[in-house]
Amino acid sequence: MRYAINFTLAASLVAGAAAHQHGHKHFHARNQASRVEQRNEPEDVKWVPGAVETVYELNGEVLEANEAKKGLDVGDFVVVGETMPTVAPPPPPPAPKPKPKPKPKPKTKEPELGAQFIEQTTSSAPPPKSTVAPPKPKPSPPKEDGGNQGGQGLDTPFPSGEVKCSEFPSSYGAVALDWLDFGGWSGLQFVPDFTKGDVSISNIITGIAGDTCTEGCMCSYACPPGYRKTQFPKAQGATLQSVGGLYCNNEGYLELTRPDHETLCEKGAGGVTIQNDLDEVVATCETDYPGTENMVIPSVAEPGSSVELNNPDQTGGFLWDGKPISAQYYINPKGFTKEEGCIWNSKKGPDRAGNWACVIAGVGKTDGGLTFLSIFQNKPTSDCKLDFNIEIKGDVNSKCAFIDGQWIGGGDGEEGCTTSMPEGGKAVFRYY
Repeated sequence: MRYAINFTLAASLVAGAAAHQHGHKHFHARNQASRVEQRNEPEDVKWVPGAVETVYELNGEVLEANEAKKGLDVGDFVVVGETMPTVAPPPPPPAPKPKPKPKPKPKTKEPELGAQFIEQTTSSAPPPKSTVAPPKPKPSPPKEDGGNQGGQGLDTPFPSGEVKCSEFPSSYGAVALDWLDFGGWSGLQFVPDFTKGDVSISNIITGIAGDTCTEGCMCSYACPPGYRKTQFPKAQGATLQSVGGLYCNNEGYLELTRPDHETLCEKGAGGVTIQNDLDEVVATCETDYPGTENMVIPSVAEPGSSVELNNPDQTGGFLWDGKPISAQYYINPKGFTKEEGCIWNSKKGPDRAGNWACVIAGVGKTDGGLTFLSIFQNKPTSDCKLDFNIEIKGDVNSKCAFIDGQWIGGGDGEEGCTTSMPEGGKAVFRYY
């Protein structure tokens, strides 16, 4: 089993970190090109020299340097975050008020550095703040509604070439994902060499937080639960990266990349829902595919409620390398909102949410009419155990469940299972 550790950097260390591979089960390459600035993904770790002490932390406990290095060398530990702490002296205490017997000035305390591990997303990000003061209690999160903020105008044709790239198309069915800091878009892929008629795209630069949809960019978007986006160019990545979304042309206007599909979202094959019988919210996050493949598209189920999942029909849908695909959903621990779980790096659960979610679900309808449904451990990315049970129920042909930490319905020793539903059937991923 691998354990995730955080560390600060010493001036004597100058090296690169091993890339974390995405947990997708179709095993294709991710985008190769990247910006000079650090992307909001764990593979781009920047080593910064400075006169600081190397500190390793595992589950809140500080490790000896030789123990941490040994674990990293043999693969028992995986680095999940690093930072260069910044220390600012505390402000001087206020001058004491004149009193008959003035009290002595209070002593100031230097902030502790060992527990500060904050990942920087861009080179212009401000330094991490000191955590000397006790954290303020978080307000209760607003009630979710399945992630369907926006999504109006699902049947409204999109006027290709008439909407500015600076305007997110929420009036045409798209759902804004504001917490990603892409201006509402689910992902950005800059393709500066792209022209209409290209067979493939070799130069793909994935946007980072703070970027916006501008000229020469494929701007991907989310649709409401149960729907999928219709727009992706015929030309895909030359090394099998997927590319999706509307295209921002040289005049700064959004163009359809599949003009024969006039709306931005279309209903999936249907028949598949999540039923949340827990007493806390659960955020289940679909990968943005075709596109950056980040697990950011929310299907949020409040306690006692249900939400529909996109069940992609492989007939006439997106093909990866000529092969049909299914939808993949990262299942976060209970109590995580979409802002906390539908993101690559989850600050709330860096080793059990987002890209490191314990369990992934798969859904897809074949040409023959069967819908296959699966749940499986997010290996090799994550070995964590989900903190609730899952059972696929309904018109399915076999038992498939994760109950009390055990897999039911898979083969001997397998950490996952698959079942199927006939055309016209209904199936439920029950969380309890």
